[in-house]
Amino acid sequence: MQIRSDSFEHRHRIPAEFAAGQPTADGFGFAPNRNPHLAWSDVPEGTRSFALLCIDPDVPTDPGVAEIPSAQPRTDFTHWAMVDIPADVRELAAGSCSDGVVARGKREPRGPAGSRQGLNDYTGWFANDAEMSGDWRGYDGPFPPPHDQRLHRYFFRVFALDVERLDVPDRFTAGDVLQAMHGHVLGEASIYGTYSLNPAITE
Repeated sequence: MQIRSDSFEHRHRIPAEFAAGQPTADGFGFAPNRNPHLAWSDVPEGTRSFALLCIDPDVPTDPGVAEIPSAQPRTDFTHWAMVDIPADVRELAAGSCSDGVVARGKREPRGPAGSRQGLNDYTGWFANDAEMSGDWRGYDGPFPPPHDQRLHRYFFRVFALDVERLDVPDRFTAGDVLQAMHGHVLGEASIYGTYSLNPAITE
């Protein structure tokens, strides 16, 4: 399989249009938060649906320090989990699944007909915030800590599956998707872009 994006170049910066956070005049704030364009091809024979994940593997394990060193241990942060994308879909238009930040998360995020959107990790991030807590479903883009010394990478992964509907719960996560896909993956394609809110970080 092959995957591409008209919204960003592989291994290069993702524009702020497709992020959840951006620099503002008084510091940092929310960005347009539109999902990027994605298109895939060379789909394996027998594909009955697709699953899509977007994961940042560069999230600091201790964001509370004044300056987060690049060498600090990192963990995954899910920005998007979608399953049951119909087998005839080959493209997601920019902004077609997310356009703007919704406090407490999108209740019914858009997606291809028949698809299901899972929880992203802003659900846990905002869990103790009275104004923002809720089920954050669908795509919510990059908003890395501005004091992080590491350039973050955002991997968009599309999986071709031999099942039409994936066996995941209603409030599913990327972990649920990865577990349910086991033994059903016919092919995979991935692309990544980078993002940082630290002005000192360059490509």
